[in-house]
Amino acid sequence: MSKKVHELAAEFPEDIEILRHLKATRGHFAVLADRYDEVNGAIQRIESELEAASDARLEDLRKERLCLLDQIGRMIRDAGAVGA
Repeated sequence: MSKKVHELAAEFPEDIEILRHLKATRGHFAVLADRYDEVNGAIQRIESELEAASDARLEDLRKERLCLLDQIGRMIRDAGAVGA
């Protein structure tokens, strides 16, 4: 059971300003970030045993979080390369 905090600001501590800028100016990024927060919250509730879920459901959520994190990371990297 992982107790690591997976908030976007913790995942990309060097890119806080880019995160804010992208969330405010790019709708698709904002949708991805919001979904990431939803999935991450669901995982945290399951891991904290505040919500029940099967192992398969938890694994699916973890995979979705990782996929979202990859997409968000690419967008941050691309924005940083062009100066946001």
